[in-house]
Amino acid sequence: MDIIDTIYIDGAFVTPHGTEQFDLHNPATGAVIGRVRLADAVDARAAIAAAKRAFPAFSQTTKEQRIAWLHRLHEMVQARAADLTEAAIEEYGAPLSRSAWMADYAADGFLDAARTLEDYDFTRRIGAAKVTMEPLGVVGIITPWNANAGFICGKLAMVIASGSTCVIKPSEMSGIQTRIVIEALHAAGLPAGVFNIVNGRGDVVGAEFSAHRDIAKVSFTGSTAIGRAILRAGAETMKRVTLELGGKSPMLILDDADFAQAVPFALMAGYMNSGQACIAGTRILVPESRLAEFETAIAAAVAGVKSGDPRDPDTAIGPMVSEKQWQRVQSYIRLGQEEGATLLAGGEGLPMGETGGWFVRPTIFTGVSNAMRIAREEIFGPVLSIIPYADDEEAIAIANDTDYGLAAYVAGADPDRARAVADRLVAGNVTINAAPREPLAPFGGFRQSGIGRENGVFGLEAFLEPKVVTG
Repeated sequence: MDIIDTIYIDGAFVTPHGTEQFDLHNPATGAVIGRVRLADAVDARAAIAAAKRAFPAFSQTTKEQRIAWLHRLHEMVQARAADLTEAAIEEYGAPLSRSAWMADYAADGFLDAARTLEDYDFTRRIGAAKVTMEPLGVVGIITPWNANAGFICGKLAMVIASGSTCVIKPSEMSGIQTRIVIEALHAAGLPAGVFNIVNGRGDVVGAEFSAHRDIAKVSFTGSTAIGRAILRAGAETMKRVTLELGGKSPMLILDDADFAQAVPFALMAGYMNSGQACIAGTRILVPESRLAEFETAIAAAVAGVKSGDPRDPDTAIGPMVSEKQWQRVQSYIRLGQEEGATLLAGGEGLPMGETGGWFVRPTIFTGVSNAMRIAREEIFGPVLSIIPYADDEEAIAIANDTDYGLAAYVAGADPDRARAVADRLVAGNVTINAAPREPLAPFGGFRQSGIGRENGVFGLEAFLEPKVVTG
């Protein structure tokens, strides 16, 4: 049993003022594997005060100093990659290959920030004016459970690159992963107070970050509903915000697509991170003329997708993070059938051979209308919907008929045609034919998928404010 009874404030591990205990579970078994003592509003204010004290000196550090710290942070987090991989499997249920990627992704965030900073000029001339990009101040960071270490490290890296300081509230469901990250960050030896990390509930610690007058900006990744609450609370003190929220991303299969490539692409995009991904391509748009052919191909392919023990190298889909999330996914599978969609694969209940844990059968609905709730609401599990379309114009219209706009995917044989379709999609990130990720490109969404962008220069400038001096 892991007992986590400290938080990190002003460069030290301290006992929280808060006394609430929160159980951690292994989602593959449902067993309690740890307990976290949660911080309260008093702890949140102490963390904010520490970051505020550290800001004047840290904001004056040189670009070279920050680059050196970023490289040191990368080294320390990379040194704990094996521990992070194990924690992601046990505490989150990430499959073996995914958990190893998550550990490397967390460490690499610091290198990406260092690369961005090397080429960035904080001062420029615009006519007769000198424009200086100034660090904002104290940043409040709130991260989710579906890539805990990566979100902490990625956001922190850009805060450090900017010269700001921060307070971080990770998901209370990720206590073991958070402890490992804190130990690694502490070993890097940054000045006390530059970053402070407090486990706690969103409606307690997160709410304090969102309302506190000494927080200049909130950077949040999570649900659209919580994003709205942060926006409302932050308006009282005119906080800057970056919100990376939900999605209901389309996967457009063009009529010239090679299904031998398009089907694996669709399954990868839809089932990534066990379906617990804001960018998952959960609406698969298929030309009516090839619908039956596509249904046959994807039904055969999904039969080989294993949902089960995350330690099994053959597992592609691990358990849902909690019983609550499992129940949510099950309710949407029932809802899809009630709405009149046809189950092509999967369905309710546990996968064959599983008798416990929060596992979900990889599910695909066909005969789906874009008006159905399973096509409009974010399920956050391995449940995909096939929606037929007549021609490219209708496909683009269906793809854009959503409250969201985070990601989109296009599969097609003609690159020029695929790019032309991609250019008309309302989404912050469009991937054609499984192209590799570019870590320095801006990431974020349109509409209710968020405000602002992360990564690269766009992510750095999200923590800076321009100051103009003339004369």
